[in-house]
Amino acid sequence: MSGRVPWVIAGAAALGVAALVWWPAGVRGSEHPAPRDGIGSAAVLRPVAVPRTPGAIEAYGAARRLPAVLDGLYCYCDCARTAGHRSLLTCFESEHGAYCDICIREAVLAARLAEDEASLESIRAAIDAELGG
Repeated sequence: MSGRVPWVIAGAAALGVAALVWWPAGVRGSEHPAPRDGIGSAAVLRPVAVPRTPGAIEAYGAARRLPAVLDGLYCYCDCARTAGHRSLLTCFESEHGAYCDICIREAVLAARLAEDEASLESIRAAIDAELGG
């Protein structure tokens, strides 16, 4: 039994390191990107190209109406690491945003707050509180 103890300890340590590396970014904290100057919605999928999943039309509409806001938000599905996305806006430049509940939820929340004239900083704070774990 004592021969197994070092292996158990090594295994537990490896799991701990893996958890730190792969743990969702929102739990460790996130950094919201600075919105790019003059960013527009030209790359966002047009309504005819958006898959008809629940909430997708609304979320893509938010990306088209408020590209600078979404470009200043970290996406809590962690697609910056897994898909190379720059910001939440990037999620809506492909079908990714239509199939991700996190992207949809974040975009709809950001749009609701922006349309109530919230600042980018307060939108970020609300999203961090809602999705940041």
